[in-house]
Parts: sequence; structure tokens; C-alpha cells
Amino acid sequence: MIRMFDVALLGVKGGPAIAPGSNMPASNLLRIGERVILVDAGLGVTRGLCDQGVHPREVDTILITHLHSDHYLELGPFLHTAWVGGLTRPVRVIGPRGLGAYWKGFLTSMSFDIDLRIEDEGRCDLAGLAQIEEMSEGRLFDDGGLCIDALRNHHPPIIESYALRFEAMGKRAVLSGDTASFEPLIAFAQGADLLVHEALLEAGVDALCAGLNLTDGRLKRHLMQSHTTAQEAGRIASLAGVDHLALTHFVPGADPSLTPALWEAAVRETWQGRLSLGRDGMRIAV
Repeated sequence: MIRMFDVALLGVKGGPAIAPGSNMPASNLLRIGERVILVDAGLGVTRGLCDQGVHPREVDTILITHLHSDHYLELGPFLHTAWVGGLTRPVRVIGPRGLGAYWKGFLTSMSFDIDLRIEDEGRCDLAGLAQIEEMSEGRLFDDGGLCIDALRNHHPPIIESYALRFEAMGKRAVLSGDTASFEPLIAFAQGADLLVHEALLEAGVDALCAGLNLTDGRLKRHLMQSHTTAQEAGRIASLAGVDHLALTHFVPGADPSLTPALWEAAVRETWQGRLSLGRDGMRIAV
């Protein structure tokens, strides 16, 4: 019987850029019974996993929600690290179309090291350890009391971007992925014990764009059209009737003036239930 079901937020910053004092980009660890599942693999995922007391070779399934770099930049290095750490069994890797090309490119870029370690150290072939599967909407997994479902969300200009739902032990956890406010997520997350949802504060977007020297309007337009404000995340959680809302993928994610009190005030406009403001390494029991 499955007895463990928890979610660890390994990285809660929105976007790929990091700076001193910032959180790390997106990745999540789910431990459900004997299964160890990684959702997204942004920069810092390997360190974050180890900080949870989990060896990289213990991961048996990896889900990549979409192909923005902050969600899969470290996938290749993570698998390589698991391999040099003793991984010899295949890992199921499910992600949007194009993920296989990334994996092939990573193997090519590291071919000198990989070939050398196979010949010189007697390691197995790294290429065959990642079993890449194309993600699509619907049931992804149904085995051993665990079901995983995917819902295509709304994250323009990317078309293949997904929310994920995990069900086991009569419990349900939903991860929104990167998405604009999206009405179908209400039904997808209905009655969930935990909803992990991205969040944006519009007040910080102009300062973020200026700090990155991107002031021609395109970055701001992207952020506002493809992400969800904290107020809207609260509204979705309220309408879905979830038990616990956890905010993650904060945009902006490295502005010290955007205090936890400001984030909470925004989401409390629409959500009065149990709330966690995500931070790197936060572990939540479902």
C-alpha cells in the first residue's frame, strides 16, 4: 500500500535568470510510495534533489511540462550525474515533442566524455537510459495505485505546455505548470488536496524588464499573456475547492521589494484557505 505522498518544491523562481540571493528555477520532486518522480529540471535541480536526501539514481520517472529552458535546462546534466553515480536502469522521461532532439544534442555535446567513460570505466551506454516519450493530454500513467493525468494549459507562444494531476491513496495533487489563467484547470483540479500554482505580481513586471534591459515591451507582453496573477491563482483554487494552495514559479522571482506579505495580500483577495508561499526546498505532505 502507498503510504508516502509528498511534493517538494526544489526551485520556485519563474524564469531562467538567477542572481545572488535568488531562488532557483522550476523543478519539483514527488515521492509517492516507492516512486520517485521529478517534474521539470531547471537549473539547480540536481543539488535540490540531493538536499532532499534523494540520490539522483533513485528517480524513476521525469516529466517535463514544456520546453522553456527554466524547465529542462539541467535534464541532460541531471541524467549524466545519475549515470556517473551508478544509474544502470532506464528512466522514463515524458515531455513535449522536441525533447528527444534536446537529449540527442546533449549526448552529442558530451560524446567525448561519455565514450571515454564507457571505454575507460566500463559504464553502460548513457543514451539508452533515458526512455523519451512524447507527452499528450490524457492519462499518462496508471500503475500500482498511482494515476498521472496531463491537461494542455495556456502558455503562449508555446502550444505544448501541460498541467499535471497525481492521484494515489485517495489523495490528489495538481501542478498547474506555466499557464495563463485557464478555466479548464478548475475542473482538472476539482477537490484536490494540493494545488501548486504559478503566480505573478504585475507590480514587479516593469522593474523586472528594466533590470534585464528588455524594455521594448515584448517581455512584459509575454509575461502578462502567458502567466497567472496571484489573484487569479487564488480564484482558480477557490472555484476548484482545493484544500491547500501553494504558490510557485514566482514572477518576478528575484525582487526583494516583493515581500511575502505582498504576495500573500494579493492571493488573499480571492483565496481564504490554507496557503503556502513556496520556497526552494519546501516539502508539502499531500
